[in-house]
Formats: sequence, C-alpha cells, structure tokens
Amino acid sequence: MSDNTDRPSPEVTPPTAAPARKPLSPAAQRALAEAAVRREEADRLAAEAAKTRPRELQGPKGPEPTRYGDWERKGIASDF
Repeated sequence: MSDNTDRPSPEVTPPTAAPARKPLSPAAQRALAEAAVRREEADRLAAEAAKTRPRELQGPKGPEPTRYGDWERKGIASDF
C-alpha cells in the first residue's frame, strides 16, 4: 500500500469578493423602499391573523397537508 504523505496538499484559495454593483437610480431606490414597507405591512397583517385564528382540534400535526400534497392518518400516508 502506498502512502500519500509525499504529495503536497492542494492550496485552498479564498473566495473572491463579489463584484461592486452599479449605483441604483432614484426610481429603483424608491421602488425598493416601497417594497420593504409593503413587506412589513404584510408580515404585520399575517401575524395579527395568526393571533385571531382559532386553534384546530384533532387536526394533523406539522405542515398543512393540503399544501404539501399528502395526508397522514394513523401512520398511513396518502397522496391526493
């Protein structure tokens, strides 16, 4: 059996820095600011809705099955 200790180890090169982006136009900056405001508002409304939503009784645990495509009852999973 040969020993690989006589080979030099490959040099690890650090990743290069991302290239600099060109400056955004004022319209693009306004659009990004408006999108951030809309995103914050949507998150706030979703949090309020989650607080007022009634708890489900005897429902499935974990992610919503109708969204993820399978339903599990008593250890048996079925796709629909």
